[in-house]
Amino acid sequence: MPMEHKIREYLHKEAGSMECPPALSKRIEQSYSKHLQRKRSGLFMKKRLLGGMIAAAILIPSAVFAAPPLIELLTRTPMTDEQVKLDKVSKAALERLYDAFPETKSFHIIEASRVEGDAANSKDKKAIQTSLVLQEKGTSGKKISLAIGAAGAIDHIDQVNWEPQEKPVVSLTEKEMKAKVDTLIDKMYGDSENYEFRIEQMENPDNKTFMLNYTKKEEDIPFFQVFVHSNTISLSLAGGGTAPDVEGFFSRDGKPDKTADYFLNDENLFALLDMSAAELKQEIAKGKTVVEIAAAKKVSKQQVVDVIATTQAKKEIQGDKKEGDSIDNDTLQLLKKAVEPKVVHIIEHRTETPWQK
Repeated sequence: MPMEHKIREYLHKEAGSMECPPALSKRIEQSYSKHLQRKRSGLFMKKRLLGGMIAAAILIPSAVFAAPPLIELLTRTPMTDEQVKLDKVSKAALERLYDAFPETKSFHIIEASRVEGDAANSKDKKAIQTSLVLQEKGTSGKKISLAIGAAGAIDHIDQVNWEPQEKPVVSLTEKEMKAKVDTLIDKMYGDSENYEFRIEQMENPDNKTFMLNYTKKEEDIPFFQVFVHSNTISLSLAGGGTAPDVEGFFSRDGKPDKTADYFLNDENLFALLDMSAAELKQEIAKGKTVVEIAAAKKVSKQQVVDVIATTQAKKEIQGDKKEGDSIDNDTLQLLKKAVEPKVVHIIEHRTETPWQK
């Protein structure tokens, strides 16, 4: 059964009222594949729900977090060539691309769009993710896609058909493949030699795929996570970091749910509930939801949502902003709103079974 059909079937079953915009269907397919690959590898990847993969991340199928109606969260709006020229985020990203790969100056922008949301208590719209797709002349020419976060960071890059069709990138040796990825990282982000490297072939019978992780020394979470398949290099800026102090707040199939761990390992949440991470985990293991635990502490559901969403939004901004930049309140509120539905699913979830090591 084709991947796209599987995704549609699952989403209709879990969230019948959701309607996915056509512009996101390809990214959803890629994200679902990566979600399955991460489950197999056991790696904990930082969830960049608010950056270049925000739309896809909200749609990742999960028995734990059924996606809410998409129209309530995001609206993807096409951009004209003139809008791209006037948009500061798009212009900066294109300049960076042109400096890195001068040949792309002759590429045509074949698709441009942005995901928008409401600024804090305002009817004004503000982009929280911008997508640009450029392609050289010819139907089988080189193509490159950029997903740009609200603060201007390029969170995701797809480099397609940059190798001859008779020898696609996935057919190269591991050394050759790494060299291609290193070049992309070096030109777009900096020195790839600053990272420890690991490559792994994924168990995917329908599509030969390699996963390459670039991790900073003494950190657990990849800074760059790259998937190579067919004639495509898909690079995501994961951001790095260390694994959370406490794991396994929730379990799924007898294993800890990493998404919940990332959201619930929040010092501000522990302070609000006046309990340690270990104590919160113990209460959740008894079958209580975070909302119920908070209620027993006379803390409202909205207070919990605000605390977690604020932490996640600040992480995103701090990861993207330049040193010395202040946090823009409108951007903070916008990113909070985008992640709040995911937070609600987490804090209302009741763990399946207590996780045992």
